[in-house]
Amino acid sequence: MALEHLFQGSALNAVDAKGRVSVPAFLRTVIERRGDARTIVLAKHSQFACLDAYDPAYAALKHAKLERLLEKQEENADAQLVYQQRNLMAFAATEEVPYDSSGRVLLPPMMRRKGGIADLALFLGTGETFQIWNPQTLLGDHNIPEDLKDICRYRLEERGISA
Repeated sequence: MALEHLFQGSALNAVDAKGRVSVPAFLRTVIERRGDARTIVLAKHSQFACLDAYDPAYAALKHAKLERLLEKQEENADAQLVYQQRNLMAFAATEEVPYDSSGRVLLPPMMRRKGGIADLALFLGTGETFQIWNPQTLLGDHNIPEDLKDICRYRLEERGISA
């Protein structure tokens, strides 16, 4: 996958009382390069206390990855159950949200709760996808590298918020 098709970088944006937040332009550019949908798919991250986000075209790639994984594990008696569980999490527990011309999305209440998103949203590019964090949650997570926490602190300081 070419670099211009990967999500990279970071930004901190305010979330209003209704749950609206602007998706940073550098992320929207990648979404639009990958396809014509002005939509993001939100899911609870499988390992971190944040949201995983990606474009609709990536959802098809995710499905294909799950199919390949099932084929590799066909000998395993539990493979079909694990496959179904992964499919449920990958597709039933997601929400597609469109963004307007200024890049604003309305974070659905369930997704805000799943990601612990309050009044600030930290966007982090992670290659094929990007993550949306509550910055305080990221700072408190012992599995997050200190260099990434420094980026979070810097983004907070840019807004005049001490971490």
